[in-house]
Amino acid sequence: MLSKRSKTAQTEAVLPEVAGPRHVAIIMDGNGRWAQKKGKIRTFGHKAGVESVRSVVRFARESGIESLTLFAFSSENWKRPEEEVSVLMELFNFVLNNEVKRLHKNDVRLKVIGDTSAFDDKLRAKIQKAEVMTEGNSALVLNIAANYGGRWDITHAARKMAQDVMSGRQALDAIDETKFGEYICMADLPELDLLIRTGGESRISNFLLWQCAYAELYFTDVLWPDFNEAVFQTAVDDFKARQRRFGLTGEQVSTPQS
Repeated sequence: MLSKRSKTAQTEAVLPEVAGPRHVAIIMDGNGRWAQKKGKIRTFGHKAGVESVRSVVRFARESGIESLTLFAFSSENWKRPEEEVSVLMELFNFVLNNEVKRLHKNDVRLKVIGDTSAFDDKLRAKIQKAEVMTEGNSALVLNIAANYGGRWDITHAARKMAQDVMSGRQALDAIDETKFGEYICMADLPELDLLIRTGGESRISNFLLWQCAYAELYFTDVLWPDFNEAVFQTAVDDFKARQRRFGLTGEQVSTPQS
């Protein structure tokens, strides 16, 4: 008969090793406060944050993360001061003009999620060109959420599904969570594993509401321009130390299925 200590050791031995996240999303918060702390205007922080984007893309690619989603511009950000919105649009154009070739060279596929109909024709054309150029790449999928909102995503999916039902392409009685999920943004990518928010706030701000259902949440006080590969690694290590149960008990997760 096993002693209590032996039973404990046996239980610990069968704990499954937690793999790293396949899909990570980041709310890049704190640019304005970072700039203000340095006596600069808020837009200075947005420009400084571009280097952090390069850093996290590099880390994700080298770490074997399959998909990285960055919240660049929310549907609510249009309410910000006109100058700040203008700079954010300029930065988006800058990335599309100057970073896409680098992404392509490093086998990174770029996708833009959100309601792009609000952008001008030139910007939409640049988005389409970038997506076409990189569509065959496979080292990492980089999703840029621009004019995106989680509620928009769900209602947009519902509208598309309703159109399919009315046209006869989709049977109403066949709709369930899995079927509805096929209409949500990024349905073709791995489910979201880890959501990181920088800047010290502890909310998800209408980001990936459907996709966050079973994601692990990680909040850090680090402001976005200071977010680097070391901070990213800390978040991934924290994720790997957690027990993901998906509605099961801890004992069910820890015990191998026969």
